[in-house]
Formats: sequence, structure tokens, C-alpha cells
Amino acid sequence: MTGFPILTALVVLPVAGALALLAIPSRRSQIVLPVAVACSLVTLGAAGWLLVEFETGAAGFQFAERSTWYEPWGVGWHLGVDGISLLLVVLTALLFPIALAASTGVKHRVREFAVAMLLLEAGIIGVFLALDLLVFFVFWEAMLVPMYFIIGIWGGERRVHAAIKFFLYTALGSALMFAGILALGLIGGDGSPTFDFVELLGADLSRNAQFWLFAAFGISFAVKVPVFPFHTWLPDAHVEAPTAGSVILAGVLLKLGAYGLIRFNLTLFPEAAVDLVPVLAVLAVIGIVYGAIVAIVQSDIKRLVAYSSVSHLGFVVLGIFALTSQGLQGGVLQMVNHGLTTGALFLLVGMIYERRHTREISQFGGLASVMPIYAGVFLFTAFASIGLPGLNGFVGEFYILVGSFLSLPAYAVIGAFGVVLAAVYLLWAYQRMFTGPLSIEENRVLTDLKVREVLIMAPLIALILFLGLYPKPALDRIEPSVDAVLERIEQVTDHEVPQWGWPDDLAGEVDQ
Repeated sequence: MTGFPILTALVVLPVAGALALLAIPSRRSQIVLPVAVACSLVTLGAAGWLLVEFETGAAGFQFAERSTWYEPWGVGWHLGVDGISLLLVVLTALLFPIALAASTGVKHRVREFAVAMLLLEAGIIGVFLALDLLVFFVFWEAMLVPMYFIIGIWGGERRVHAAIKFFLYTALGSALMFAGILALGLIGGDGSPTFDFVELLGADLSRNAQFWLFAAFGISFAVKVPVFPFHTWLPDAHVEAPTAGSVILAGVLLKLGAYGLIRFNLTLFPEAAVDLVPVLAVLAVIGIVYGAIVAIVQSDIKRLVAYSSVSHLGFVVLGIFALTSQGLQGGVLQMVNHGLTTGALFLLVGMIYERRHTREISQFGGLASVMPIYAGVFLFTAFASIGLPGLNGFVGEFYILVGSFLSLPAYAVIGAFGVVLAAVYLLWAYQRMFTGPLSIEENRVLTDLKVREVLIMAPLIALILFLGLYPKPALDRIEPSVDAVLERIEQVTDHEVPQWGWPDDLAGEVDQ
């Protein structure tokens, strides 16, 4: 397949699947979801091929595709994948067939729902692959529309409110980013405008220009992560979205902001990034502790998981702005880990909601006696989210805390309390829902997980275990690319990246 435009195919395949769904006669609506799952599995197969063929140990962009659309404006189709974006593309391709397979509860406008999901998949993959800033922005905006409709049409009782809130927050952030892209494209080119990311790496930007451009891009990405205090849209969107929407929202949509911070803010505006480390680190730590404390007091299990995302993504931001190799590797890996564990938790919440039509923790109790498989899978996923050694969450948070301790030790110590608080809110919720006697009569007739639901959860459980026991293949692909980002920061600023190793005095004693 040498020379085959695999990256373009990853964007086009979901769109082709959406068009195929439109051709299905309305009287055959029962085959819409199976066809949508099949289409997304084809995309997953292409992503799997990309993962296998990716050259481990290389830092640059691979499988690059480039063609100029309008030379006077420096606009073109430029796609590429490196160790930072590779696993996020694969995660996206993995979660969509799972989310679609879990959407049998969608009973009205099934075809429109499946079309929106596939278009959303194309937009998200496009964001991760785009190396032209205008193309990046087009994909960034394109994915907002299907997610707005997924929340607004197939969501809960307050779906319209949640959808509008989601759209307003992200659209305002997008407006700032668009202004930043235009400014950067006009002043960053060598005598003529350019929006090509690789060419903009050579832009000679003043410290003042970097600061304002960092702010324009950073606020948009901070809203998407979301970084405290830009997080207020997230709980409503999560709670009101259908299960598939929540899985995709937590699994990959939130990762777009953290990805943008690494790809653009650290790389294009390194001096501003170094100057603003204290600000971002403070906001990250506040997000870790605040999200965890608010999660503890939630009575709705879905809202609890939503606030846990604020806390977990605070870890990701802390790892990014630690500006160490371990912190950045942990940040990228934790994005993948959070997508797997939180995606699994939202699936499990959706499964119990379909049975009981409530998410109030007080309406459960003693579920383990009637749903032992469900209780076991929930506990396993909760342990992964907490960061139990041997499961994926531990690896990412360990790298983040080690990397943060090298450069921001006080922030790392405070952030570590987030791990303790995560154990409090998840294990306490588990105790109330699954242990003790059955106190609610309606729960006695609940059925355990069906074969279809076990098959939906199986890939996530397998990957949670695999990445927890053997994360080396993932880290080998991430490390060269994040080290390249840090080398650029060192080259163009006075910042020195802290290295892991023995302190000099201790090393001297060891040598003796």
C-alpha cells in the first residue's frame, strides 16, 4: 500500500459510510445501526494498519500527504501523523464502533443519529491529522455541528439547554482561535501568508506576539479540555447526552483541547508557554482537586463520572506544562487511558439507566447480588480510573506525577491528592450502589449484562489491562515526538528541560 493516501482515507471512510446510510430505504431502518457499525469497523481497520506500519522511534510526521489548494494564501491539504496523534486517531477509530453498537436504545431518527456519529468521527480524525491550520479549523468546527445535534436531539430532558451551552462555549473559543490562526498565518509566513504548520515552525515571532497568540489558541483549547474555570458546560453536556454521545465526548472530544495545547501552544509559541507555566499549572491543580471534591458530593452517577473527567484532565494539563519528557509522555498516554476508562464507565452507566431509567445512586444498593458480572466490570473499570497498579490509569498518572515532580514538585504533591480523592468518590459510589442488601424492590428483577453488552465492553477491558501491564509499545511511539517538542522549546528559549537521574551529590556518593 506504499503511496496509498491512508490518512485521507481515514477521514473519507466515515463520510462515505454516512452517505451509504442515506441510501438505505426508510423501511429498512433496522439495518442502519449494523451498517454504521460495519462502516466504522472499516475505519478501525485502516487505523489499525496505520498503527502497525508506523515507524517506532521516529519523531517526525509520517504518511504525510500534501497538496496546495490556493498558493497566494498558503492554504493546502496537509495531513500527517506522529507519536502524539497516532494513538488518539486509533482511540477515536476504536470508540466509534463501540459507541454505535451501544446505541440500540436510540429509537427515533436512527439514521440521522448514525449519520451524525460518522460525520463526527470524520471531523475528530481530521483534527488529529491536519497540519494546515485552516484545514484544522474547518475540521474543528465541522465536528461541533453533529455533536450539537447528538446532544440536542437524542439527549435527556434538558438536552436543548445542554446543547446550546456546549455550542456557545466551544463556538466562542473557536472565534478566538480563528482570529489567532489568521494573525499567525499573516505574520508567520516568510514574505507571504501561510497556514502550513511545518512552515510556521520557522516563524520569527516576538515574545509579545507569542503571548497573544498563545492566549487566542489556548482559551479555545482550555474550553475543550476543559481547564478550570472553563469547565461549566461539561457536566450538563455529559448528563444530557445519550450514552454514545457521552462516550465520544469523554473518550476523544475532550482530548482535542489537550492535543491542541501540545501541538500548537507548546510548539509554535514556546516562549509564551514557558512564561505561562505557573498559571497553567495552578489551573491544572485546581481542576484536579476541585473536580474530585465536587464528584464526591454528586448524587447522580453520570454527573459523578463527568466531574471525575475534570479532575483526570487536570492531570493531563499538569503533565503537559511540566515540560518534562515524563510529564508529556504521561499526558499523552493519560489521554488514551482516560478515553478507555471513562468511556467504559459511561457505557456502564448507560446500561444501568436503560434498565432502571434513573441514575440516582440512592436508587440502587446491593446490585452485586443480582448483577454480579456488571458489578465486577464496574469495579474493574473504577480501579483503572483510580489508578490501581497493573491497570492503565496507574501508568499515565505515575508518569505525570514523576514528570511534574522534576519541574513543579509542589504542584505534583498537591495533584497527588487527586488520586486519593478519586478512590474516595468512586469506591464510595460503588459501595452505595453494589454492596449491602437490596433495598429497592425494583432492583430485584434487574438482569445482568447480556452477551452483546459483554462484547461491547471486552475491547476496553482488554486494552485497560494491556496498557497497565505492558505500556512500552505505546510509550515507544510517544516518546520521540514529545522529546522533539521539548528540544524545540530548549532551542528557542532559555528553558532547560529537567532530566530524570541521580542528583549530582548523591551520584558522587554512589560512584565512591
